[in-house]
Amino acid sequence: MIGYLKGNLTFKDPTFVIIDVNGVGYEVKISLYTFSKIKDLDSCLLYTHLHVKEDAHTLYGFSGKEEKSVFLQLISISGVGPNTALMINSSLTVDELKKAILQEEVEVIQKVKGIGSKTAHRIILELKDKIKKEGLDVGNQAFGSNKVRSEALSALITLGINRNIAEKSVDVILKKHGNDVTLEELIKLVLKQA
Repeated sequence: MIGYLKGNLTFKDPTFVIIDVNGVGYEVKISLYTFSKIKDLDSCLLYTHLHVKEDAHTLYGFSGKEEKSVFLQLISISGVGPNTALMINSSLTVDELKKAILQEEVEVIQKVKGIGSKTAHRIILELKDKIKKEGLDVGNQAFGSNKVRSEALSALITLGINRNIAEKSVDVILKKHGNDVTLEELIKLVLKQA
């Protein structure tokens, strides 16, 4: 399995790039979101997924780990192939998709080309619990703080604070301070309350 590629971008298109890694040019399919992140770069690191079929081995590339994670979750759903998952990643940001799934906004997911009502419902049904397990609660926080929230929870649990208490404290602080609080400030504020 190829986890990532790091090299020079020798060709860029909104749908794929060719990345030169030590003299070998890899053709990698990308989303429009990833293209927007790398279009002005000469070299980059792309997290990759190698999709193997009988007639083709296709590399899919992502500018961030979270986009790759969502892609992998999407292709695990029956009826959602890698090209459809890439189309979803091109049409919706990771946060927009997660919000649509958590709030069961079928019409938002259906706006993606090639996604019908049944597929949209299946995506919501199969991914809602997985997203909730990641600790992303729409009602308690803004989506911009997801990374800060999850990192803070991880650190607090490592420090020996009960997960439920840590989650409640973090959510209260994020609700009060919004996206203005840094990871370090968030952890300090929770520790003062504990």
